[in-house]
Amino acid sequence: MSRSPLSRTVEILSDARYVQAESPRWDGRDGGLAWIDMATGAFHRGRLEQGRVVPESAVRVGDQIGAPVPLAAPGTGWAVAVDRGVVHVSDAGVVSPLVTDVAAPGHYMNDGGADPSGRFWVGSQSMPRAPHCALWSLESDGTMTERLAGVTVSNGLAFDRTGSTLYYIDTLPHRSIEAFDVAPDGRLSRRRTVCEVDGGNPDGMTIDDEGMLWVAVWDAGEVRRFSPTGLLLETVALPARRPTAVALVDRLLVITTASIGLSQPTDADGALLGVEVEVGGSPASPWSGEPVR
Repeated sequence: MSRSPLSRTVEILSDARYVQAESPRWDGRDGGLAWIDMATGAFHRGRLEQGRVVPESAVRVGDQIGAPVPLAAPGTGWAVAVDRGVVHVSDAGVVSPLVTDVAAPGHYMNDGGADPSGRFWVGSQSMPRAPHCALWSLESDGTMTERLAGVTVSNGLAFDRTGSTLYYIDTLPHRSIEAFDVAPDGRLSRRRTVCEVDGGNPDGMTIDDEGMLWVAVWDAGEVRRFSPTGLLLETVALPARRPTAVALVDRLLVITTASIGLSQPTDADGALLGVEVEVGGSPASPWSGEPVR
């Protein structure tokens, strides 16, 4: 396995420790940072100042929170996947339903993100694990379309700059990164395996400005960088065993982690971590829909 060819210093960015922090998002509207704590159903917002995460707000939005994406205009809030649907969370913390009863009873929304055309893609998972969940896209008019069936644990997704390729992780059973062609209307085709991920479970993912994929590997204590053809370019060892997801805030790779299930968590388990890298990323793509009035 390729280790980091450079000396990387991984820093703890947050004073707080979370049960299962996930889905970090760089907000291009105001430069802020958003993330969730899946275990507590909370949506968090803050900002990076002098190498630290400064919390600004936390809103409990449901029992099983999945992933947030910003709306396009400043001051219009966020679309957040939660429980079996999607809600709107205003900047004042008001939670309003957008779509309900999308996932089947007993299933709940997990990871997601928006594509360059403004669709909000989000997938589901369930307990016990079985391949009967799905991946959907939320259109700007509020229409929810099932794009992929037979999913077990829908996790990381990332789109290339054009939005014509989707990179996707259904963590179980194959522990692999896959790719799809994306038609202008959102239809998926030409499914193929980019690579398998060993030594842990591939979880959240982001794409950098060179089109390379950064993947958090749960239970491996690592973030790995892959090429779009599956070549392992770099492995960054972390002080936390269970990284959950990643986001690039310019050239700062922000890593969320979990303390859940660990009998003796370290100071880094459950923290937000950061490491400087050479190739930056872009702010999270927004959902093109309208806020709840």
